[in-house]
Amino acid sequence: MKVGIIGATGYGGAELLRILNSHPEFTISAIYSSSQQGKMIQEHYPHLTGIVPNTLEEIDPNKIAKDTDLVFLAAPSGVATKLAPSLLEAGCKVIDVSGDFRLKNTEDYEHWYQKEAAPTEWIEKAVYCLPELNRKDVQTGTQFISNPGCYPTATLLGLAPLAQSGWLVEGSVIIDAKSGVSGAGQSPSLATIYSELNENLKIYKVNKHQHIPEIEQMLKKFGYSSPITFQTHLNPMTRGIMATIYGNVNTDVTEDDVWNLFSEFYRNEPFVRVREMGIFPATKEVTASNYCDIGISFDERTGRVTIVSVIDNLMKGAASQAVQNANIMFGFEETAGLKFSPVFP
Repeated sequence: MKVGIIGATGYGGAELLRILNSHPEFTISAIYSSSQQGKMIQEHYPHLTGIVPNTLEEIDPNKIAKDTDLVFLAAPSGVATKLAPSLLEAGCKVIDVSGDFRLKNTEDYEHWYQKEAAPTEWIEKAVYCLPELNRKDVQTGTQFISNPGCYPTATLLGLAPLAQSGWLVEGSVIIDAKSGVSGAGQSPSLATIYSELNENLKIYKVNKHQHIPEIEQMLKKFGYSSPITFQTHLNPMTRGIMATIYGNVNTDVTEDDVWNLFSEFYRNEPFVRVREMGIFPATKEVTASNYCDIGISFDERTGRVTIVSVIDNLMKGAASQAVQNANIMFGFEETAGLKFSPVFP
């Protein structure tokens, strides 16, 4: 299968190149950039020296459709709204890593993203797929997948067992999430320069983060309909997300009951690792991998569950999850090309 990557010079695009370069079923046929066409990828990323092909091409939907079976669209939000429909009309299969097709309500998108939404017909055609929770939505012939966001991936994998069981008390969910600076991309800003970020911890987008409606959209499918409190912080590290999630349970359960619920829910999921009760993961324990590691504690005194969910924001939060979705789309083994262990320390 021939694949192309649009936005190959971004961090997510670079990780897609690294993964797909050794994938057993996919072959990189072309890499594309809107601003650096004609340049070689190693001029931007010396660590990718030796990748073939290595010359960045201009984005021409008709040519891309002739040259590829699948395109990973790793462009910033707002770009994909116009580019994805052109690619799909030209006959491409597309996996969009931006947030432009995740929200089914166009008014929600325009409110939270402060951008014009894509046409409704294309939003309806986009299949939102977080594999562990709704891989069944990807059917034979699916042409267009919307890849989940990084914060929603960590948060939803942490909440899904409780939400689907009906144990969660409505209105009780609070998420305290922290991310490495790579989540902000390569564009420099005052908030991400070394002297501002080093030895510092910042909260940002308080009650305004664009991933809030994406999380709530999925939770409603699970039967939890209340708004959530979701806050994000920028950490002085390059990559990784830790979501510390709090929620009350509405039933008489024990700590063992809660752990058994999570353990059974993810028993057959190769990329979700549930720790023993009271043992919590760290972000470095999933670095450069497709794993989501989850730790749980239940305070019987307050009836509140604490869930700690960690992922690599560039991998399970973007590139490797996109490859996992591509494997599902084409009927390949879901773990193909993704069986590598995390990098530590």
